[in-house]
Amino acid sequence: MTVPTPSWNNPDHGRSGTRPDQPRGDGGSGTGSGSWPDDPPPHGPGADQGADSLLVRRELRDAALVAVAVTVLGVLLGLLWLWLAPRVPLYTDGRAVYLKDPEGEESIGADGTFALLGVVFGVVTGLILFLVRRRGGVGLVAGLAVGGLLGSVLAWRLGVWLGPETDLVAAARAAGRNATFDAPLKLAAKGVLLAWPFAGLLVHLIATALFGPRDEVRAVAPAKW
Repeated sequence: MTVPTPSWNNPDHGRSGTRPDQPRGDGGSGTGSGSWPDDPPPHGPGADQGADSLLVRRELRDAALVAVAVTVLGVLLGLLWLWLAPRVPLYTDGRAVYLKDPEGEESIGADGTFALLGVVFGVVTGLILFLVRRRGGVGLVAGLAVGGLLGSVLAWRLGVWLGPETDLVAAARAAGRNATFDAPLKLAAKGVLLAWPFAGLLVHLIATALFGPRDEVRAVAPAKW
């Protein structure tokens, strides 16, 4: 008597068993569901959008923190400008106000002092930012630029506010007739406000290009046929 050999093409046998070439979900017990045990993580537009949103939030946070920290340093720049900028002497005869030294260069000295201080502050802040965060980022650079400009404006307004009297009539009356007093501290060339952000960005760019992290290039071995 011959026992018939079951055929795998029979639909009745495919309900309870597994094909020989079909993976078993229970690690080889013979009665698995046939599903793959290690499914890859899902990939798609949703995952990419979530990663992009996280990256944008991180860059905005870095930009805000750097901008605030750099802007606060404008107080120090304003105090140094007030201390180091040359004074422009004025003379009053009781009826009008004149420059005591018309050929003097004190009037442009305030602009030059502010520009030099802005360059120094830009170099220092650019180096500090690079040393703290060597990986760089768009948010860091944007924060450095915005903070440098806001810090310059803060320093300018603070120096003018703490400097000599801005009302020439009141200052002349307080000085008296045939007296000399200091002119208000001011910036004739507003372009010097850009010295800090430009110097900071340039130094940070150079430092990142020379000493920043490099992407590792892995050599791919040729396939053996």
